[in-house]
Amino acid sequence: MRLLVFLEAHDGRLQKDSLGLLSRAASLGDEVEGVLLGSGIETLGADAGKFGAQRVHVMDDILLDAPLPQPRVDALETLLGEHDFGAVLFAASVLSADIAAGLAARLDAGLNYDLTDLSVVDGKLIGKRPALGDSVYVDVGWSSEPRLALIRSGTFEPTESGGTAEVVKFESRLQDFSLAATMVEQAHEESEGPSIEDAEVIVAGGRGLGSPDGFGAVEELAKALGGAVAATRAVVDAGWYPYATQVGQTGKTVSPKLYVAVGISGAIQHKVGMQSSGLIVAINKDANAPIFEYADLGIVGDLHEIVPKLTELVRARKAA
Repeated sequence: MRLLVFLEAHDGRLQKDSLGLLSRAASLGDEVEGVLLGSGIETLGADAGKFGAQRVHVMDDILLDAPLPQPRVDALETLLGEHDFGAVLFAASVLSADIAAGLAARLDAGLNYDLTDLSVVDGKLIGKRPALGDSVYVDVGWSSEPRLALIRSGTFEPTESGGTAEVVKFESRLQDFSLAATMVEQAHEESEGPSIEDAEVIVAGGRGLGSPDGFGAVEELAKALGGAVAATRAVVDAGWYPYATQVGQTGKTVSPKLYVAVGISGAIQHKVGMQSSGLIVAINKDANAPIFEYADLGIVGDLHEIVPKLTELVRARKAA
């Protein structure tokens, strides 16, 4: 089966989730190609070869400069009309989800979303997705081609294979209605340190912090560890911390080497967003909190006393 992976690029670099999905697609043993759409991105095409792409189709056009979905739907429709791809794979993001949905409507094609794995069985692509609150996993398929798949963010890590990719340019007519929307301004949230998607260390806070002020100690610990700060849905819904930091079923999926959960009960909705972390440390005064069932190390006690002392110990160790 010939697979096409949508490669999302921002600020002159290919996104981690796209490269992770490309690596996974390449491991399936099929013919894997990428598609890169934007302005000033032609030189990025060859980089995809390092992660398993045999060929990268590039449309470099000033009309694709703004990260808007409909012009990209036009370009993908053209490419799929010229080539016989069995499936188109997207790593979930705000932009790629819009593109995948628009392409499904345009082609009257089936779209499976929130997938956590892919496999090929008897020449057919099979997706795996969580169900019943992520308590079980089910296999899903498609009844027609091209098969469209949207993969949950943070699912696959990029793996360099050392290959090279042939870069092929193509052009597409963009529909008038696709160009009707104009991006007036693109705002970026100001933040310090790594994003939670890329961080190797994450310190996450929950309602157990008691108030928004509790995040001060969480931020200090994250800073001492060289990591990023995350939060639970309840916390961001309460306005204690930005939505961009939410980890969980309706937030982001992360897989750091170290995940420190501070004042987090560990409900299933949060667990699914961080359960693939390398080492999970939980700090909670409730010894019966669900998070202790899957944490590698649990500390029962007052987080307002424990976290500052832990921060001091980390700083002292670094200074030694």
